[in-house]
Amino acid sequence: MNVTSTTMIKEVENICQQLEKEFSLIPDKRKRILRKLRKYISHKFQDQQTPQLVVICTHNSRRSHLGQIWLAVGGHYYGLPPLKTFSGGTEATAFNIRAVNAMKKLGFDITTKTQKSPDNPIYQINWLKEETPYVAFSKKYDTPPNPAKDFGAIMVCTSADKGCPIVAGADFRLALPFDDPKAFDETPLESAKYTERSRQIGREMLYVLSRVKV
Repeated sequence: MNVTSTTMIKEVENICQQLEKEFSLIPDKRKRILRKLRKYISHKFQDQQTPQLVVICTHNSRRSHLGQIWLAVGGHYYGLPPLKTFSGGTEATAFNIRAVNAMKKLGFDITTKTQKSPDNPIYQINWLKEETPYVAFSKKYDTPPNPAKDFGAIMVCTSADKGCPIVAGADFRLALPFDDPKAFDETPLESAKYTERSRQIGREMLYVLSRVKV
């Protein structure tokens, strides 16, 4: 069941509806990988546990943030029980402004809360009306508030996947790489590629959560 339009920001709800219609674009090979994540989340719910999902890439600047946000959005969109989503990197940098702007273009309400450091702003992200904003900033995957145990680690870049063959504390680990939109920085395709990657990550995370069994 989807959340009501009075709860979710209309623009974000519209994007979710569009992405649902694009599930057929996900290759079968990719869907087989995504089903592993669906099973993990389903088993947690069925065991009366709250799933904790940490999306990991090298710099915690682009793909990991997008994955974390879309998992949280999907949980609300499909009316699932509470789940906790996090992101982190093998090193900390910043939530890249290009990725921030891509999410803004899709309808998310994003503001800068404060400067954690001059180069690592803390952002407040909203997709639900009158709810506590989601807080996002760059951090290592093992840095609080990220959980230290009993979490699923989702590796969304190949370098982080190779660099962290074992993620301490994780009870599930999935290699789910996405192409890095950073390759198009400072090119005419920059904006389009960031939007494309955000939609792809959103499409796949919604696909997973649409099939979770509680």
